[in-house]
Amino acid sequence: MKHKIAPSLLAADFLNLQKEVEMINNSEADWLHMDIMDGVFVPNISFGFPVLDAVKPILKKPMDVHLMIVEPQKFVKEVAAAGAYMMNVHYEACTHLHRTIGAIKEAGMKAAVTLNPHTPISLLEDIIQDLDMVLLMSVNPGFGGQRFIEYSVNKTARLKEMIREKGLDTLIEVDGGVNLDTGKRLVDAGADVLVAGSFVFSSPDPIRTIKELKDM
Repeated sequence: MKHKIAPSLLAADFLNLQKEVEMINNSEADWLHMDIMDGVFVPNISFGFPVLDAVKPILKKPMDVHLMIVEPQKFVKEVAAAGAYMMNVHYEACTHLHRTIGAIKEAGMKAAVTLNPHTPISLLEDIIQDLDMVLLMSVNPGFGGQRFIEYSVNKTARLKEMIREKGLDTLIEVDGGVNLDTGKRLVDAGADVLVAGSFVFSSPDPIRTIKELKDM
């Protein structure tokens, strides 16, 4: 399967949000990644459901919603109503992860679990068979434009090995510091989906940059 590209709306120009979404629609991007932050689970506040609701009518790509918030299980219905294809919740934020994954799927979405850089993949041993995707953070969550954490490549490879050993088709998504260099190494290590924020939206030609990421 050819790897997917999911530009992160967090890095977009919010004064021209419709223009930015239309750019995504016209590009080779596969998904649009939406980072929702609460200022509690991560040290930053981004945007909430009003932005998702505003984007929904004009977005032609699947919406990949990443909740960097405490108690994400409380908002499953709202995320589904906003039109999300994939709902990402953090392992570190869910006391009853199995129950939360079940609720996401019952709401008609694909279910993903996100791991912070310090969280070992071994903690997914008893839940990975229920997941559609695992999102590995290759920076500490909360802010865009951070330096890529190098051991994320090895972590991706080890997660891919776990998935293969279990005979699963769970996707691996990686978010943080993705560019043409780190992206190529992550794909080679087994990443299926790359999230790119600043690298795409700060580019002089975002559509070309997305194509370059896609063609690696």
